[in-house]
Amino acid sequence: MQDPKLGTGIIQSQGDIALRDALAPGVHEITLRDVLAPLFRHRRLMIVSFLFLALMSVLLALAFSNTYEAHMAVLVNRERVDPLVTSESTSQLLIPASAVTEEEINSEAELLRSRDVLEKVVIENGLEQKEQQSFLRHIFGKRSDSEYLSLAVLHLGKKLKIETPTKTNLINVTYASSDPRTAYGVLNALATAYVEKHVAVHRPTGSYEFFSKEADKYRNALEDSEARLASFGKDQGVVAPDVERTNMALVVANSVGSLHQAEQTIAADQERIRDDKTQMGKTPERSLTQQATNASDVLIQQLESNLLAAQVKRTQLVAKFEPSYPLVLEADQEIADTQAAIAKAKGTQYVNLTTDRDPTFELLREDAARAQTDLAAQRATVSALKGSIQNMQEQMVSLDQKALKQADLFRDAKTNEDNYLLYVSKREQERASDALDQKRIANVAIAVPPTIPALPKFNLSTVILMGFFLAIVVSASTTYTVDYLDSSFRTPRDVVEVLGIPVVAGVPKRFLASRQG
Repeated sequence: MQDPKLGTGIIQSQGDIALRDALAPGVHEITLRDVLAPLFRHRRLMIVSFLFLALMSVLLALAFSNTYEAHMAVLVNRERVDPLVTSESTSQLLIPASAVTEEEINSEAELLRSRDVLEKVVIENGLEQKEQQSFLRHIFGKRSDSEYLSLAVLHLGKKLKIETPTKTNLINVTYASSDPRTAYGVLNALATAYVEKHVAVHRPTGSYEFFSKEADKYRNALEDSEARLASFGKDQGVVAPDVERTNMALVVANSVGSLHQAEQTIAADQERIRDDKTQMGKTPERSLTQQATNASDVLIQQLESNLLAAQVKRTQLVAKFEPSYPLVLEADQEIADTQAAIAKAKGTQYVNLTTDRDPTFELLREDAARAQTDLAAQRATVSALKGSIQNMQEQMVSLDQKALKQADLFRDAKTNEDNYLLYVSKREQERASDALDQKRIANVAIAVPPTIPALPKFNLSTVILMGFFLAIVVSASTTYTVDYLDSSFRTPRDVVEVLGIPVVAGVPKRFLASRQG
């Protein structure tokens, strides 16, 4: 069905009802013919564009049907908390893990795009060799290996699709290739290189060696301090000067107390001696203890015995000698003297007086002597205590210096021990962290590991159908666009609407062409 093509100034009588309806005043209804009219007017353009787009769709379908896409997902979390790499002591507190921030996820995504990671992936999968075999080598000529490596890294970075979905801790990574094994190999190598890169970035290198070296240094220092501390007692002749000084200070305090007590005793003894001497001057040394009056019976008996002996002696002498003999006379005289003594004795009495040392005087004397002895002993005690106290004070000064030296040795040993234990603990923490790194236990995990894609990225029939549909839509749109931009009159109504002049009749262009033929 062809639309009439009107020319201005051509008037011919025609009884077509459709023409009358078109020229009739009032509202014009859009029919299916009006809608399809541009397509028929530009059918050649529509057919050519449709065929071109359909061909391109088939070619693209064939190209995309040979593309395999591998997928991988990386989970960013905070399940592992590494200790701070510091020489100070850190307490390991169980702090609840906070949410992963968007900046951290973006940082991990940038690590996936880092050049060294992509270089490892390129080298492991031989992508630089594919660059050498590409047609660009024949266009631009042969290049160096580093240039091919850089081109492969550049192309890999462009083909990798790294996305971070909102409100998740995941990083989606996809890679498409014509070879499914290559797509899998690229993502597999990328996962390995990325985890190594993450560990290297978040874990400073050489920390275990540093703490191990420091631990060995302080262990040697601790052994040296302990050796000097052990030889201190042998060299100084004292094991615990601080304890001995404390005990000696207690002994000195007791000795000072004893010294004061001895001085008090001396003063008391001196006062006692003075008092005893004063009392002794007032007290007699002896006192009458017994007085008895007796007759001279014993003397008389003795004198009578002597008288009897003298008489016996005179009798014997008279028997031998004359009364005038001197010996007889002497005996007579002895008898007379004895008789006179007996007579005198019978008229005489004897008084017996008994005296003894005064007990008060003796008590005072003994107390004075005892006080004198105590005084000498206390004076000796005071002298000994003063010398002992002075000696102990000198020893305390020496012990105090030795205690300071020993305290320095203890402090040095304690410091070395604390540092040694600290660095041993730090070394064990770093060793555990290194072991976790070797086991790939980190704050990132390959949540969805890559697999070898079994199906192409796009279905061939689906792509062709979509291509044909797209060709129809684009060709029709092109046709309508061209028709809209065409300024020629196509219907009588166009003449009336644009020029504002009435149209009596319209002659189709085909009719004129047939008449001219």
